[in-house]
Amino acid sequence: MRSEELKADWHNLLGKLSKQFPGDGDLDLDGVLLLIGTQELQMGFIKMKKDVKINVLHVAICSVLEPYGYYEFEKRDDEGWPHFKAIKPLPTLRAGEQSILMKQAVVNYFKDKEYI
Repeated sequence: MRSEELKADWHNLLGKLSKQFPGDGDLDLDGVLLLIGTQELQMGFIKMKKDVKINVLHVAICSVLEPYGYYEFEKRDDEGWPHFKAIKPLPTLRAGEQSILMKQAVVNYFKDKEYI
């Protein structure tokens, strides 16, 4: 995905999500990942402790990177939490490159869901 296309898609996605989930501040990558994680867990809106947020973010990261071949869904446990198996190591990337990869994966996740 080209840089200009990714920027436009990301801006479009944030606009749609901000209208659907208005809040006190602007949505960022972590906020979008929390939305994805809660969607994957079918949690709805709840207050979360820090350790739960970290687990929800992990679910989101695995979910958006699964199509790239980094993770594979294994099963849901008795509490409904998905478990993933690492298939290949994530590439060594600088912070900016990590952000680009994650934004691209998030945009593709929402495109696959036909949200954008």
